[in-house]
Amino acid sequence: MGSKLFSPLTLRGLTIPNRATIPPLCQYSAVEGMANDWHMVQLGRFAVGGFGLVFSEVVSVLREGRITHGDLGLWSDDHIAPLKRITDFIRGQGAVPAVQLGHAGRKGAMQRPWEGNGPLGPDQFARGETPWDIVSAAATPIGEGHLTPTALDAAGMARIVEGFAIGARRARAAGFDAVEVHCAHGYLLHQFLSPLTNTRNDGFGGDLAGRMRFPLQVIEAVRAAWPENLPVFVRISAVDGVDDGWTMQDSLAFAAAMKPLGVDVIDCSSGGIGGSATGSKRIPRGYGFQIPYAAQIRRDLGLATMAVGLIIGPHQAEAALAAGEADLIAIGREAMNNPNWALMARGVLEPGNTEEVFAPWPPQHGWWMEKRGAVMAALGTPPG
Repeated sequence: MGSKLFSPLTLRGLTIPNRATIPPLCQYSAVEGMANDWHMVQLGRFAVGGFGLVFSEVVSVLREGRITHGDLGLWSDDHIAPLKRITDFIRGQGAVPAVQLGHAGRKGAMQRPWEGNGPLGPDQFARGETPWDIVSAAATPIGEGHLTPTALDAAGMARIVEGFAIGARRARAAGFDAVEVHCAHGYLLHQFLSPLTNTRNDGFGGDLAGRMRFPLQVIEAVRAAWPENLPVFVRISAVDGVDDGWTMQDSLAFAAAMKPLGVDVIDCSSGGIGGSATGSKRIPRGYGFQIPYAAQIRRDLGLATMAVGLIIGPHQAEAALAAGEADLIAIGREAMNNPNWALMARGVLEPGNTEEVFAPWPPQHGWWMEKRGAVMAALGTPPG
């Protein structure tokens, strides 16, 4: 009997071969937004490893929307061809290439995380990486020592909406079959959603409807620019995990507002409204700790969801799908640890003889692994 994890999922006119998904994993390794061999290897290995849906890292729709100097971009037609090389490879392995579009807002002009995750400093200046003007919902910096953003006016918001729409069209030209709008982890659209960062007193702030208005305009523009027969995802931080911040009830209202706009999947993460990308000490960490967010949106609103966050084992992933808690399972850092996670998970959930276990593998690997498996079966337990 087949597993739920390795059953196909059809969204609009797109069929994803299985539910194992690579979420956006920032690499901060681009130069002027250009994808390179690092991105080919980073994403290509997951397609080879059996994942059905492979997301790019967040791709900035405007040059000033980057988190760091190393972010991928789609603010120029020049970015299309290097990404097309990667999507062609992903598709050639039987997987679906997907893209996440975003804008960092006040979290822009930052160091790479392993360099300190703070404002750009002398080490970055020495290699020509200088700050740029950043924007947000309000003129409030992340913290002491950080750049102060400019509060966006109507013209600035219109430019960003247009940037997302043009970015979506470029993403399609680059060969992506699904698109995700990044409304999570404290980046620009989340900065508009959260009452902690949106202190505006115009029509784009104040109550929940006002705070949702700009993100919904972006989502509507992306949906209009994206082919009708292909799906649109939206990533949210389901909760801020901070007093007086964004709540699960807010997320339910936001998802309900997105549904008639043609959003197909809600990708449910959490946190990030402060300095770190996703962290909040008020959100208890445990295996699969964000699955309940995906489950509630799916149950209450009838929207497809993607679960993410410390999902490690095949049986854990299968249980979430079998219980109707999500439609897709995102495996991020565990896939970095084991790029063949999906192939190995399939062998666990759909066991068989050596030939059957390795049949789904690419023949360049599977043929050799089958022969090794037969030898190891005859030898018994390997030494430690």
